[in-house]
Amino acid sequence: MDEEVLAEAAYVVSSHYRSEVMIALDNVIETPTSISKKTNIKLKYVSRALTELKNRGIVECINEEAYQARLYELTDLGEQVLEKLLIFNLIDYNFT
Repeated sequence: MDEEVLAEAAYVVSSHYRSEVMIALDNVIETPTSISKKTNIKLKYVSRALTELKNRGIVECINEEAYQARLYELTDLGEQVLEKLLIFNLIDYNFT
């Protein structure tokens, strides 16, 4: 297995907030507010998790120039990390 994917998977799984944000972004583009509503996590924690994941190249903001309603999606690395976490049952996919 790729060392980078495993290292990032360990980073993601060490935080409930990061894990939930990753699941919320599975195959969709979302705003922080929509992620907050979907996961029942306060917006400030969603924003912090997105910043942390973005800094590690796991998610990307596709409209950085926007002041509000920024859109986020998983990067290729993020997709690989989420796949590993789900395969190894390290996170629960408990909402749609």
